[in-house]
Amino acid sequence: MAHAHSHEGHAAGPRDGRPADSRWLLGALALIVGFMAAEVVIGILASSLALITDAGHMLTDAAAIALAVVAARLARRPARGSYTFGLRRVEILAAQANGLTLWLLAVWFTVEGVRRLTDPPDVEGGWVVATAGAGIAVNLAATWLISRADRTSLNVEGAFQHILNDLFAFIATAVAGVVVLLWGWTRADAVAALVVAALMLKGGWGLLRESWRIFLEAAPRGVDVAAIDADLHQVDGVVEIHDLHVWEVTSGFPALSAHILVDTHHDCHERRQRITALLEERHGIAHTTLQVEHPESPQLFSADEVRAGPHPETRS
Repeated sequence: MAHAHSHEGHAAGPRDGRPADSRWLLGALALIVGFMAAEVVIGILASSLALITDAGHMLTDAAAIALAVVAARLARRPARGSYTFGLRRVEILAAQANGLTLWLLAVWFTVEGVRRLTDPPDVEGGWVVATAGAGIAVNLAATWLISRADRTSLNVEGAFQHILNDLFAFIATAVAGVVVLLWGWTRADAVAALVVAALMLKGGWGLLRESWRIFLEAAPRGVDVAAIDADLHQVDGVVEIHDLHVWEVTSGFPALSAHILVDTHHDCHERRQRITALLEERHGIAHTTLQVEHPESPQLFSADEVRAGPHPETRS
């Protein structure tokens, strides 16, 4: 009879958050804040809802980037005390906050857009086109900066989605300004605001959907749990698998746990090492918790015995 119990993993996890990410994010933040202040003033002077909505969106962009920087730094702190995974899921909270903000802004812009469709104000098309053109340039630069960061992090992706949506907003605003200048159709400004609102809903939904998956401990996208189960059953000596769980601690940090029974002709410790290597090589899961034992063995070895290697009594 034999029993082996192991916890294979990495305290820091596979993706520790690169310090360089903060530099790219802070560079984008400086661009956004500077332009946002100018846009608020011009939007009020030009009576342009599209410009004001862009400025409001840029405020959330600035908040999103600042939140992403703080969350990334918290996530890099080592695990201690009762926070055995550290503060990694702060990044997912930040991503969820960014998604909710996009949705709330979309609701507000939709209400204002509909109101201005029925009662359009005078819009200074020239101011709108000039400001939107500058906004496109600023957001292109900010989008490029954030794209240099690690977008496998849902936190960074949240900030990126805010900036990308703002870029689309400026493009829509520029088109609206041209329409106002050439044809005098001031409702184009409200239509542009509604287009931006639709883009915000789409971007926000993507962030909320992915963050909910992590909070609900669904298997990471791209990880086929059935395929993992089949691969484990193909390992020599494996006769049964119980309680197979695959989830994400945070974006880019998959984890797995399982209870595995092996026949008495194989050593539990050696089979555990084989399975651990298979999971990392074939499925990219480096953090695993595996309980490996023979079917008829009720006794557990201590953690010290496991670290010391197979117990003499476990050899078949």
